[in-house]
Amino acid sequence: MFKLFARYASVGVVNTAIHWLAFSVIMHTAGVSQTLSNLSAFCIAVTFSFFANARWTFDSETTSFRYMLYVLFMGSMAAFVGWLADKCELPALFTLVVFSGVSLVCGFFYSKYIIFRELK
Repeated sequence: MFKLFARYASVGVVNTAIHWLAFSVIMHTAGVSQTLSNLSAFCIAVTFSFFANARWTFDSETTSFRYMLYVLFMGSMAAFVGWLADKCELPALFTLVVFSGVSLVCGFFYSKYIIFRELK
């Protein structure tokens, strides 16, 4: 399990870099809320994460249905964290750090036990 989590985390490092860069660019150039910036950045990074984890971490088949379930779950978390930060008037760094941590842990278990679980 540790080796699997380490692989997931290494994909997460690249995914996080993509997400943070996109978040910053969107928020500072488009001047939109943290909610929209975080959700948009997530949408940009999620495709990389889904396919990299399917192939490298879980050695699993990708399907449109799995992709949609993954995007809906992870996107809901991204929007919620951004919404919470906006409601509480927290800095953008809060949104990035909290979402990165929450998505790492929750995303791993969701991916392992729901999205890429081995069917018997």
